[in-house]
Amino acid sequence: MEKDLVEYIVKSLVDVPDEVSINVVEGEKSTILELKVASEDIGKVIGKQGRIAKAIRTILSASATKSGKRAVLEILD
Repeated sequence: MEKDLVEYIVKSLVDVPDEVSINVVEGEKSTILELKVASEDIGKVIGKQGRIAKAIRTILSASATKSGKRAVLEILD
C-alpha cells in the first residue's frame, strides 16, 4: 500500500520518526495522503527547492499507477 511506502521513506529521513503520521483520504479516483512530521523535520522531508518532496511524490505516483489509481501527497505543517 502507498501509505506504508511513504511512511517507510519519510521515517528514514527524519530525526523523530515517532512523530510521523499519515492520514489517508480515499476519493473516487484518487487517494490523498496527508503527511505530518515534527516541526524540526519538515525541512528534511521537503528538501532543498522541494527536491525530496518531489522525489517522494514521483515514487508514490509510480506505485499508485500500478494499482490504477492516483495518489497525492500533501505535507501539512
